[in-house]
Amino acid sequence: MDLKQLNTAVLKHRNSMIAFARDLIRIPSFSMQEGRLVERIKKEMIKVGFDRIKIDAMGNIIGFIGKGKKKIMIDAHIDTVGIGDKSAWKIDPFGGVFKNGTIYGRGATDQKLSMVSMVYAGKMIKELGLTGDYTYMAVGSVMEEDCDGLPLLHIINKEKIKPDFVVLTEPTNLCVYRGHRGRMEMKVVTKGRSCHASAPERGDNAVVKMSAIIRQITDLNKNLKKDKFLGKGTVVVTSVECKTPSLNAVPDECTIYLDRRLTAGEGLSSSVAEIKRLPAVRKTGAKVEVLYYDAVAWTGLKVGQEKYFPTWVLPENHKLVQAGVKAGKIALGKTPVVDKWVFSTNGVATAGRLKIPTIGFGPSNEIYAHTVKENMPVSDLLKAAVFYAAIPQYL
Repeated sequence: MDLKQLNTAVLKHRNSMIAFARDLIRIPSFSMQEGRLVERIKKEMIKVGFDRIKIDAMGNIIGFIGKGKKKIMIDAHIDTVGIGDKSAWKIDPFGGVFKNGTIYGRGATDQKLSMVSMVYAGKMIKELGLTGDYTYMAVGSVMEEDCDGLPLLHIINKEKIKPDFVVLTEPTNLCVYRGHRGRMEMKVVTKGRSCHASAPERGDNAVVKMSAIIRQITDLNKNLKKDKFLGKGTVVVTSVECKTPSLNAVPDECTIYLDRRLTAGEGLSSSVAEIKRLPAVRKTGAKVEVLYYDAVAWTGLKVGQEKYFPTWVLPENHKLVQAGVKAGKIALGKTPVVDKWVFSTNGVATAGRLKIPTIGFGPSNEIYAHTVKENMPVSDLLKAAVFYAAIPQYL
């Protein structure tokens, strides 16, 4: 079959895809609250003819087509962040608003509507006879917004469903992405000695101790590594807390939280060591540690991991990247741009930790992620569906 026929075939599913997408927006799916959305996705997978559907112990949904040797996993995380100040939204974030060829609402861009393209790509694979010696797996992963990578680590390590290739459907503006910086979260704690604020010289102010550390952490940015493709490593103080008996007392403990973005050549141990080596950290005896994530999934399963999310890059000449370029040509009618994400994705697990070849191709533009302007052009959904149906043919 000429794969260009996918562009015609997808058009007859346009109305069904729009209806499905609007339904997904109407069902809130904050992290750890994705159960209702999973059931709606399952219903659509049954409707379009997936061979098998699994909802795992963590609550991820996986639809299978075929039983071939090569396993190709297409992933969309289906949880979203909150809506923030509702008065800032010009539309109902859960209204499923469809206007001028575009769908609006929380999760439209980031990123549960990619599930629509993945499900209907599966339908086209079956109806056009594109099955082969491969297994197509459409994953709706949960809790990614809280802990990127955790759901795919669960699927691969706990459920023993290991793909040969992974395509992430986070927004790429219909470009092929082949990596991004990693990240980690740390905290630094200084201890002091409390006393009455009327005589501060009697105490040891933990906040004052921390002020020097904050300045030195900010200055550290000047010396962090830079990669030509991924960009520069960064470190930012994102929160400050202190413990004090009252507002009339000297604080005896201060904690800061750090977001550390990791470029090529940077990792967990080196980044912790950088903070520990700071003169103010050494002088004050401050404690530096990596944060740990633990939570309970919507299914009741307790999950957790260290909050370290490794950097990853796939070489541009890798067969998966090249397959993505070929599939992009089918979907777009031109050679897609090959680039990277600014933010972090589930690729920190598949590529960063497990070294499984991973790329990204997603509808919509990441600049709308987590904003009150989240949107999804229907034309992007159609093109993405063509891409996801086409890429297995090149692998």
